[in-house]
Amino acid sequence: MNILVVGGGGREHALVWKIAKSDLVKKIYCAPGNAGTASIAENVAIDAENIEALAEFAIEKEINLTVVGPEAPLAKGIVDLFESKGLKAFGASQKAAQLESSKMFAKNIMEQYNIPTARGKSFTDIEKARLYVKQLGAPLVVKADGLAAGKGVFVCSSEDEANEALTSLMTEGIFGDAGAVVVVEECLVGEEASFIALTDGKTVLPLPTSQDHKRIFDNDQGPNTGGMGAYSPAPVLDFMLRRRAMDEVMIPAVKGMAAEGIPFKGVLYAGLMIHNDKIKVLEFNVRLGDPETQPILMRLKSDLVPLMEACVDGTLHKFKTEIDPRSTMCVVMAAGGYPGSYEKGSVIDGLDSAAALSDTVVFHAGTAVKDGSVVTSGGRVLGVTSLGDTVKDAMDKAYEACEKISWQGAFYRKDIGARAIARLSVPPKVGVIMGSDSDLPVMEETLKVLKKFGISYEVTVASAHRTPARAEAFAKNARKKGMGVIIAGAGHAAHLAGVLAAHTTLPVLGIPIDSSALQGLDSLLSTVQMPPGVPVATLAVGKPGAVNAGVLAAQILGVSDPEIAAKLAEYKRDMAEKVNKKAENLTW
Repeated sequence: MNILVVGGGGREHALVWKIAKSDLVKKIYCAPGNAGTASIAENVAIDAENIEALAEFAIEKEINLTVVGPEAPLAKGIVDLFESKGLKAFGASQKAAQLESSKMFAKNIMEQYNIPTARGKSFTDIEKARLYVKQLGAPLVVKADGLAAGKGVFVCSSEDEANEALTSLMTEGIFGDAGAVVVVEECLVGEEASFIALTDGKTVLPLPTSQDHKRIFDNDQGPNTGGMGAYSPAPVLDFMLRRRAMDEVMIPAVKGMAAEGIPFKGVLYAGLMIHNDKIKVLEFNVRLGDPETQPILMRLKSDLVPLMEACVDGTLHKFKTEIDPRSTMCVVMAAGGYPGSYEKGSVIDGLDSAAALSDTVVFHAGTAVKDGSVVTSGGRVLGVTSLGDTVKDAMDKAYEACEKISWQGAFYRKDIGARAIARLSVPPKVGVIMGSDSDLPVMEETLKVLKKFGISYEVTVASAHRTPARAEAFAKNARKKGMGVIIAGAGHAAHLAGVLAAHTTLPVLGIPIDSSALQGLDSLLSTVQMPPGVPVATLAVGKPGAVNAGVLAAQILGVSDPEIAAKLAEYKRDMAEKVNKKAENLTW
């Protein structure tokens, strides 16, 4: 196959690097490319937004598949143009690209198809926008509706800041037509994560999770950038939240676009805000993120080329992905002055020394070749990316490589990955164990409650009958790990909770699961009928019992944890308020 990659940044170098590993590929072109892509592909001096010239080149070189990296050519309709000429292109159509090119369009899709997002409205009249700012109150967010190279979002801590942002966008026109329409919305709190998937318009195939770092300085200080680093996986998106992201965001978005008569093919990227048990969409993008692509593709063991072809052809349901279980870390090295003005043309030293380190790839972004040397040509210059057995291992390798690279004015954040390490270092307060992964739909109700109260947990599967040693080891080690409560869910002859209780002095809560013809009665009796001295606090059968198990665990921990106790009190007040509202609405 002959493949053309459109773009010239770090994302495109990572794409070329991954595509080059495919046995299906004969020749790779990259337009316009950079100094990094030049080593494994033939760079072509055509701008990524010159879609007509790119189509002519694709015809001339008999390109079998064009892979579009950036959002701008997608928004200009490169995929539509290529398809009209009988060329195969991987990416979203111009109409589908509105999910990124128009914040208003994306907001309407989310509201129409019940995809959780921030409360907000779009405006073309600045005075109406100012009134809504006053109504919404600070903090809030002001967004340019159109594409603004990742810089069109203003997080405002006061109404004055929001009004200044409106003036900059709508009156001064700092982003031109992109700011003629603005979206004003509530400011979401929590931790951000990137959820990226491939789709052929029907099937949605998730890629590894990741987390970007937008601010220029350590501790998330300073102005926003295109991204100063990323790691994968993102611990904030555990198994349960990944399932929810698929069920509540990604699949509804793809189905919603299809229902609108705009099939979405290519890459769907959801920027998520995670707060306890809640997931909300900050934004949709219609392409791979940069720098998330670099760590994600280093973990993707599957051949990327057939997956992209399947997205174009509508056959993605035939494929699965194989993911490296290790962690990856990408640290962006930037030019002095970025994201403001910066110098170009500085010679970069140490690239070979850094690339020689094991499990490390130096992806180029803003680089060029001048007089035989690699020089800087952009703000974000390199994405130094490493694999490690743990986040800490990957972090150490990436920073070791960064230390070997230098040019005048080079800088990078020193805390990429610190948030993940901090999260992973928190000991679990609750152990959640189930007899089979088929019990997860019930046990997720427990996990949602624990998330709501901010209670850390560890989840595993063990069978009282098939893997009794595993269940015993879990119980014996629970206290050492920091757990204060164990919650066990099982169906049929549900002896799991009893086995755990026999091997620990921690309180054990049992959830009988309805998984047999006896509608849970067998598991209820198996769980509740314990001999004297080996108690199991048995909850109701199924999801109601799972909810109460989470609440009871919080109550047990809340005896000695004032923060959890306060959240429980608020939880009780909220329940009472809901009942009172129902009573008020009841008419006779």
